[in-house]
Amino acid sequence: MAREWNFEPAKFLSFRDQKVCARVRKIKRADLCKHKNKNFKIRIIEDEANLFFQFVTHVVSGIKRAADEGRQHVIILPAPWPHYRWVAHLINTLRIDCRHVHTFNMDEWADQDGNEAPIDWPGGFRYWMWRDLFNRIDPKLRMPEKQIHFPGRKNVKDYSRMLEDLGGADVCYGGIGWCGHVAFFESHLGEEFGGDVQAYLRAGSRLVELHPITIMQSCVYSDNAGAGDWAYVPPKAYTIGPRDLKNSRLVSFWNTGYAGGGFAWQKFITRLAAHGPVTPLVPASILQVLRSELHVLGKVADDLNYNVPLRLDSTPWEGAHPWPPKG
Repeated sequence: MAREWNFEPAKFLSFRDQKVCARVRKIKRADLCKHKNKNFKIRIIEDEANLFFQFVTHVVSGIKRAADEGRQHVIILPAPWPHYRWVAHLINTLRIDCRHVHTFNMDEWADQDGNEAPIDWPGGFRYWMWRDLFNRIDPKLRMPEKQIHFPGRKNVKDYSRMLEDLGGADVCYGGIGWCGHVAFFESHLGEEFGGDVQAYLRAGSRLVELHPITIMQSCVYSDNAGAGDWAYVPPKAYTIGPRDLKNSRLVSFWNTGYAGGGFAWQKFITRLAAHGPVTPLVPASILQVLRSELHVLGKVADDLNYNVPLRLDSTPWEGAHPWPPKG
């Protein structure tokens, strides 16, 4: 086994404490769900199909429960998420009238001048939300269009206030980005706040210049053709802020970052956000001080092991891919 090699992380990274990084990467799957804040619930859902099913039922049951209780239901939603079509299917099957539902999308792409993505651009979040969710709900059941919100140039200064005028979100859904972002509130924005977490929790919606890691993360997603085309990813985005998570009655994050072939890209950032310091430099670390839940796919929860080559298929590495090749 090679000895340890100490070096400084790249300077464009927001969080660069190597001692903390070394500690959290050693957190075993068996210890991942242990946390001193009892209001921060971490759970592992072993297989992808079950995780997606539980997400769908989580969303629909919240809508149904609010309808049964005769109250409004305000939810913050991420995109894209192809399983929204199952949300629509259940709403239609159960005939749930959604006139009480107000949706706020977390974010939307923007160009260099702050123009949000057109609704008919296939990479845009409005495009995917209408394709996979809203247009699939029976128009007789669908929430009024005036209750479907996306951040953009015209409303970004008021977006957090719009949520607050409704009493805040009942649930803020989302996941942890590769740089630790929540929505597109990026890790480098933490430099504005120093170590003042309370000031950070007061930060609301804004237009953001995206972090390089977010560009890289986004260019391998299916909505960007999974092609690694970093020139197809816009440079900016409109986003909610930490304030909107803080004002939510529940923050429900779902970490599903498994790209196949053993590549579970959320393994490290999940551990850093859940068990590292609470710091604006790792935005999702605020989950630790909120009423929140983190659902983690089994492959993301698995131990980090840097001494074993990545298995690119279902067969054992040793012997299956001999090197050097024979003949």
